[in-house]
Amino acid sequence: MSSVDDLFADLKRSGRKALIPFVTAGDPDLAFTADVIRTLLKHGGSLCEIGIPYSDPIADGPIIQASYTRALQAGIRLRDIWHMLGQLSSTGVGPCVTMVSYAIVYRYGLETYVAEAKQRGVAGMIVPDLPVDESEKFSQLCRQHDLSLIQLVTPTTPRDRAKRIAANSSGFLYYVSVAGITGERRDLPTNLVENVAWLKSQTELPICIGFGISQPEQARLAASVADGVIVGSAFVRRMAEATTPLSRAKTLDELAKFARELAESLQ
Repeated sequence: MSSVDDLFADLKRSGRKALIPFVTAGDPDLAFTADVIRTLLKHGGSLCEIGIPYSDPIADGPIIQASYTRALQAGIRLRDIWHMLGQLSSTGVGPCVTMVSYAIVYRYGLETYVAEAKQRGVAGMIVPDLPVDESEKFSQLCRQHDLSLIQLVTPTTPRDRAKRIAANSSGFLYYVSVAGITGERRDLPTNLVENVAWLKSQTELPICIGFGISQPEQARLAASVADGVIVGSAFVRRMAEATTPLSRAKTLDELAKFARELAESLQ
C-alpha cells in the first residue's frame, strides 16, 4: 500500500473528503513551489499534485499551459524537481503525487522514473496520456514499489474501457468532470453525479473529481458523490502573481485562505 492508500483510509474513517491542490513545479521557482506545497498541506490540503512542466501538455488549459511555459523558460528540469521533492519529503511534508506525461516517463525509463520517485518520497503519479493498453506493466511496476498509479476517466470514456482503467489503477481514480481542457468554470455538468455514481459501483478505489472546480460551492457538489476534489487552475492563477518577495508573502496568505475555504466546503 502507498501513502495515498493510507490517506484515503484515514479520511474514510473520519468521514472526510480529500482536497487535492495542483501546483506547477518551478513556477516561478522551486523554492516558492516548496513554500506553496507546505502552505497548502497545512491549511486544508490532503495531498498535493505536482505538475511536471512539459512543452506539449495534455488537456491543460491556458493558465496551466502558461505556468509550464514559464517554468521551462526558467530552466526547470526534472532533476531539480526530484531534489526539491526529496527535501520536502525529508521534513515530513506530504503526501505528493506527480502529474507527468508518459512521454517524459518513457524517455526517462519506466524503472528509473519509478525508483527515483520512490527515493524522493513521492507517493504516486498521475499519467494522463498513458494508454490503458500499455498500463498493465507500468501499474505492476508501481505496485512493486508501493506507489500509486492514478489514471483518468472522462465523461466520454466507454464504460468497458473505464473498467479496464480502474483495474490497472491504484490510490484513487481521477474523474475528469468535463470533456475538454482544465480551467475555471461557472458550472459543472448536470450528469456529473450520475456518471460518478456509476463509476463508484464498478470499483472500490476512491474517486476524485477534477477539471473546472474553482469555487467552494462546486467543490461541495462534487464531494457529495466523490471522495475528493482536485483544484488546479484556481491555485495556479493565484501563484502567477508571486513575482516579488512581498507579493510572494501575500500570495501564500491568499492560497492558505482559499485552501481553507475549499476544505471547509467539503465537511
